[in-house]
Amino acid sequence: MMIGMVVAAMAMVQLSFAVEKQTVKAVNPEVVMETSEGAITIELWADKAPETVKNFLRYADEKFYDDTIFHRVISNFMIQGGGFCADMKRKDSHQPIKNEATTELKNDRGTIAMARTRDIHSATCQFFINLKDNDFLNHSDNTPRGFGYAVFGKVIKGMEVVDRIGKAKTTTSGPYRDVPAKPVIIQSVKRLGSN
Repeated sequence: MMIGMVVAAMAMVQLSFAVEKQTVKAVNPEVVMETSEGAITIELWADKAPETVKNFLRYADEKFYDDTIFHRVISNFMIQGGGFCADMKRKDSHQPIKNEATTELKNDRGTIAMARTRDIHSATCQFFINLKDNDFLNHSDNTPRGFGYAVFGKVIKGMEVVDRIGKAKTTTSGPYRDVPAKPVIIQSVKRLGSN
């Protein structure tokens, strides 16, 4: 009887270690965005914005972002990309995703967030990287005005590249304003460790 209880207790301890080990294993994915201005490494917060990260990685894995551009650059605000080619032709995207903006996820300097229209749940492929803390983009309530923009990660290496892109001279291209005069190409977006 006593031996059975000891064996059961040991099994419970081993199970608890296995569960703990699995929890530790769940590390957020990282991607490297190769641009014509240099490389940017981004940690994606799958633990805080799982659907948004899944969506972004789907586009990355499909090589959708390869040879797109940062098509909207506003100094001391943000750089936006992921939806246009250098000729300013918009790429076809997948269906929009649910906006995962929360009060916890802040549009601070260096964070990456989903671009969208006035429709709260309209984000598809386009994203932006904040050049400074943009508190007015944060989630404050569930109204169309207060919902905010879904942050899903942060630049962990290459912020100097982001800043350099943020200083690009811009012009107007057709109906689009704030377009870099010299295209800033996103050559690829790949999961760290993949070929």
